Amino acid sequence: MMMMMMMMMKWGMKPKLWECVAFAGMVTMEGCTIVLTIWAKTVLTNGMSPFVFVVYTHALSSLILLPFSFFFHRHHRSTEESVCSLNLFMRLFLLGLTGITVPQNLAFMGLSYSSPIVVCAMGLMLPALSFILSVILRRTKVDWRSSSFQAKVGGTLVSFMGATMVEFYKGPLIRNSSSLHLSLLAAAKKFLIFSSTPEYWVLGGILLAAANLSVSVWNILQMGTVKQYPQVMKVASFYSTIGTIQSALLCLFLERDLNAWKLNPNSSELVLIVLTATFMGLIRSSVHVWCMRIKGPFYVPMFKPFGLVFATIFGTSLPASTLRYGSVIGTAIVGMGYYTLMWGQLNEDEVRMKVHDIETPQPSDEENMKTPLLQEETNV
Repeated sequence: MMMMMMMMMKWGMKPKLWECVAFAGMVTMEGCTIVLTIWAKTVLTNGMSPFVFVVYTHALSSLILLPFSFFFHRHHRSTEESVCSLNLFMRLFLLGLTGITVPQNLAFMGLSYSSPIVVCAMGLMLPALSFILSVILRRTKVDWRSSSFQAKVGGTLVSFMGATMVEFYKGPLIRNSSSLHLSLLAAAKKFLIFSSTPEYWVLGGILLAAANLSVSVWNILQMGTVKQYPQVMKVASFYSTIGTIQSALLCLFLERDLNAWKLNPNSSELVLIVLTATFMGLIRSSVHVWCMRIKGPFYVPMFKPFGLVFATIFGTSLPASTLRYGSVIGTAIVGMGYYTLMWGQLNEDEVRMKVHDIETPQPSDEENMKTPLLQEETNV
């Protein structure tokens, strides 16, 4: 896919057309993410262990990503610190722990207790949690006179208000499924599950929030890592492999029943694992890298709230839907806080450039995609 995009660029497609392609690509990625999330919810509800799912998915994803990362960076000479050094290995170990082992297992456990709409809401909380963590660690200057800082604080408060609404106020059903034919409803509950019965949304929300807090810690760790080893696709493949090994050890400890590791080749479990691993390990990463090359590093995160749109559409269209107004409204409020906080970050960067009158050379492709690429790797 990446090679096809690069070839099309050489053929001289118009910039406006490329903008449309980038927009369509990002929207499609968010839609596919929600589809896979709903499918994963179905598989987990039907009995598959979330720990086993994480291991199988990331094992296959690492097998795909590792050779692709070397192909992707084949023209770049590695003059940075060797990956075999103890310092870099420890960083990769912590990246695997805070970027895959902890957040992915917590996230899929949270999904099993809640709903894809809750996953969307808690996923949009990531910038707010990262902002709070950066203030606590004094990585962000507290300046109440700055409009950027005020926007970040306001966005954080709005995000928490929306998340609280998602957790504690459900409201009436958007569409009642009682009028559906019983056979259709039974089939839908078996193959297209959008929510839990009974619902443990508070527990699921707490697990998802803890997963995003782990990702916030991981974001701080990866910033220093890519300075030592800027080839981000290799970093992603290395920490993905380490995280898979950690998750396997955790699963062996938590899942004592060996039957939990067995997959039915005729079931949807195997298909979901292959599609999820391929999508996360190759397709989504390639599209994100390409979009950031032509639109900049802040382009990809701006599409995260589109997941709410797809979750609402799928949630109301599924026959066995239990989607409620409170969940949708609360997630929309979180999205407002998300964009407010993002505006504060963008404005802060612009002000910093003006104040210091910095004239820097155009960043390389790898520098442009460091943080956003790695941020997207751990999303459910």
